[in-house]
Amino acid sequence: MEVSFKEIIFGIHPILEAVEAGKTVNKVLMKRGLRGEQADMLAVVLRQHNISVQQVPQEKLQRITRKNHQGVIAFLSPIEYHRLDMLLPQVYERGENPLFLLLDGVTDVRNFGAIARTAECAGAHGIVLPKKGGALVGADAVKTSAGALMRIPVCREESLKATVEYLQWSGVRVIGASEKTQEEFYHCDYTGPTAIVMGAEGSGLSQEVLTLVDQLAAIPIQGKTNSLNVSVSAALFLYEAVRQRSS
Repeated sequence: MEVSFKEIIFGIHPILEAVEAGKTVNKVLMKRGLRGEQADMLAVVLRQHNISVQQVPQEKLQRITRKNHQGVIAFLSPIEYHRLDMLLPQVYERGENPLFLLLDGVTDVRNFGAIARTAECAGAHGIVLPKKGGALVGADAVKTSAGALMRIPVCREESLKATVEYLQWSGVRVIGASEKTQEEFYHCDYTGPTAIVMGAEGSGLSQEVLTLVDQLAAIPIQGKTNSLNVSVSAALFLYEAVRQRSS
C-alpha cells in the first residue's frame, strides 16, 4: 500500500493539533484496544468533530508507516469541504440555475475522480457525498479527476435523506438514476434547479433515497451487459442536463 506522507499524519498530539487547527480529516485509523489518557482524549475530540474512526489491528498501521505512529494514523483531505446549506443559496444569489450531483454509496475513488472530472466539465455547482459510506477525497481521486476536485465544490453531509429533503424544500428537483423504472433519463426535465443522484455500483440507490426522489430515471441498455459504470452513467445524465439547458 503506497501512501503519500503529505496525505497522512500520525501520533496523538499531531492529530489533535491538526483537528484543533481546522484541518480536514477524512478518517482516522486507531489501533484496536488502544487505551490511555491521551488516546481517550483524542477519541473524544474526534467524536466531537464527527470524524470517522476505524479500529484496526497493529499490522495495518505498520503497513502504512513504520514510524512512531502511537497507534493512530489520520488521513487528511487535500480539499476543504463545503456546506450545502451555504453553497446552494450562493448559487441562487448569483442568479444561476442549480445543478448538483449526489453520490449515494459510491466508494471507489477512481470512479469518484472520474465523476468529479465530468461534473466540473459540465458546469455542475457541486458534488454531495455522505460522511459515512462515501468515497474519500485523496490523491488517487484528485489524480483521476485531472485536478477537477480542486475546482468543484464538494460537500460531505451527515444524511443524504436530509440532504434530499433540504434540496426539495429549496426548490430543487431531485432525479434518481435507477434501473427500477421504465422512464428513460432523456425524458426527464433538467431545465430547472436539479439534483441528480447516482447510486453505488451493484446495489444502486439506497431504499431511503429511492422513496424520496421526485423522479426515477433509467439509461436504456440494448446489449447483454445489464449496467454501465457509474462514472459513465453520471456523464450521460449530466450532459443530458447540459443539452437541455443549452437548447
